[in-house]
Amino acid sequence: MTWKVGIITVSDRCSRGEQEDVSGRRLRELCRNWEVIAYEIIPDEQPLIEDTLIRFADELGCQLILTTGGTGFAPRDVTPEATKAVIHKEVPGLGETMRRETVKYTNLAIVSRATAGIRNQSLIINFPGNPKGVQQCFEAISDVIPHGLRILTDSPLH
Repeated sequence: MTWKVGIITVSDRCSRGEQEDVSGRRLRELCRNWEVIAYEIIPDEQPLIEDTLIRFADELGCQLILTTGGTGFAPRDVTPEATKAVIHKEVPGLGETMRRETVKYTNLAIVSRATAGIRNQSLIINFPGNPKGVQQCFEAISDVIPHGLRILTDSPLH
């Protein structure tokens, strides 16, 4: 099945054009088997992140929303807080699995605060802002995303 995907890069520097959005581009490449219908680069502003997540889920109908950036310890890193503010159910296993698998590459994975959850029929997953981290985290969970989306959207399993 082709899933409707939205990708949000949360980065002050990328939103101002001071840095190229390599992580967002990497997520787009990783989702090449699905339909990316929305992609935005926004600054680290919690109300804006929340509004964008809600719009992607409720108005655009994205079944999968992937964010990159804003999951660290910096004062402006608020993507997990924004995600938790708009979801109806948490899916802690996705963040736990990403950290467990990527700590094999770098112990810095331990400090990722990435989370995941469900808003209506949309699955929202936070990824780190580092392109290598995006790749490694995606590989850690990519095999379970279709199953979760089929259950979430009541699509046939076979």
